Amino acid sequence: MFPFLTILVALPAAGAALLWALPAPARARSREIAIGVTGLELVLFVVMALQFDKADAGAFQFSETYAWIPQIGTSWALGVNGFGLLLIALAVILTPLAILAAWREDTDLKARRDYLALILVSLSFMVGIFAARDVFLFYVLFEAMLIPLYFLIGRFGGLQRRYAAVKFLLFSLAGGLVMLVGVVALYFQGPGGEDGFLTDRLTGLELSTTTERLLFLSFFLAFAIKAPMVPVHTWLPDVAESARPGTTALLVAVLDKIGTFGMLTLCLVLFPEASQWAAPGVIVFAVISVIYGALLAIGQKDMLRLVSFTSVSHFGVMILGIFAFQQTSIEGAALYMFNHGLSTGALFLLVGFLVARTGTADVDAYGGLQKVVPVFAGYFLVVGLSSLSLPGLSPFISEIMVFVGAYPVAAVAVIISAISVVLAALYILLTYKRVFTGPPREELAATRELTVRERLVVGPLIALMLLLGFLPGIAIDYLSAPSADAVSQVAIEEAGA
Repeated sequence: MFPFLTILVALPAAGAALLWALPAPARARSREIAIGVTGLELVLFVVMALQFDKADAGAFQFSETYAWIPQIGTSWALGVNGFGLLLIALAVILTPLAILAAWREDTDLKARRDYLALILVSLSFMVGIFAARDVFLFYVLFEAMLIPLYFLIGRFGGLQRRYAAVKFLLFSLAGGLVMLVGVVALYFQGPGGEDGFLTDRLTGLELSTTTERLLFLSFFLAFAIKAPMVPVHTWLPDVAESARPGTTALLVAVLDKIGTFGMLTLCLVLFPEASQWAAPGVIVFAVISVIYGALLAIGQKDMLRLVSFTSVSHFGVMILGIFAFQQTSIEGAALYMFNHGLSTGALFLLVGFLVARTGTADVDAYGGLQKVVPVFAGYFLVVGLSSLSLPGLSPFISEIMVFVGAYPVAAVAVIISAISVVLAALYILLTYKRVFTGPPREELAATRELTVRERLVVGPLIALMLLLGFLPGIAIDYLSAPSADAVSQVAIEEAGA
């Protein structure tokens, strides 16, 4: 079988190595090389996705297993089911758009090359994590991903970028260290041997109640930090405010999905009894995240921080859907991972375009831009409406599926979380009103309209939001089988108990 996944992991890393190897006179072509590599990555992914069997979307397809470090039982084991396929799709779609969005950001050729190379390395890790079928491999990629992100945040961004980078790193390393203990302990609970870390071999283990719950907590903490979930979310607003918008768009839209992806594909599958035990508490914190994130978004003056708090709220909805253990709610949560990536990625990029024109993300510095840049205003309004889950745009069906699916088992949580729909309308529409409506400020009269390049960045994301808003079955077809498998795994444990 053709090694699609290994090549998808290796290609961006090879592209990054090529960029770093460029002699100084050739660095001016780094943008074209980066776009070429990510374009080839997208084409290769499409070729692979067209061969994916939707009827068997719950099984790992395009599987590859090679001995890596047999002495400790770990393998280079890759494969994707419907969950992983959709998130890899999100990564390969957003990465070239983020590169295109940053086309004019660096005049220093060395800085431009380094930034683009780090983006390509991040893409390699994203694909690897969403395809990993070996728990140790997943952990290694999970931790290694911090290296390019640390430099993307700490080297490229605003005045507080180093503080934000260190805070992000400390939070992530703390979660990763606890997870490492769980990974090692899980191996010794399993059958061992050369493939002892394969998720297939670690599923269905007979664990004592205490052991399983401790292992669950070690994994869940790392994923909750990444998600980000209240109260371990505080690194995100600082990163959003300080990093480049393109970096934050990839971080929040794709990389943070590793948290919810891990909850869904590792916590529920490896620790089903512990997941049931923790579910009431997790749902409480998920609801707190939903409301707390929305309320703080309303109070923000910095648009980048505002968008980051909206994501805290949206991630709470995803986690609620996952830990309701209902097929419809899990399908909705998994679909929300993709749709949130489209809407929030587009919102960060648009705010970035605005900041590039004016030098500030402060809402109070704006006003009346609708008359100056009507196309920009229109794009912002559509993307903002998607963030508040307007019917006809893709996040709407995701949120509805979570609420409808979770209601029979968590009615109070759903009712409280539904308040976020009203709060979302407030933080999006009030922001639009303050930035785009009213008389134009004199100092903004020369603000440039969206360029062709910028429209090419956001336009495809809006097109996907509309497509999946009216035809969500295109994506749901890939999610039904793995969602049913996740539910059955928990249900089997419940029946056994």
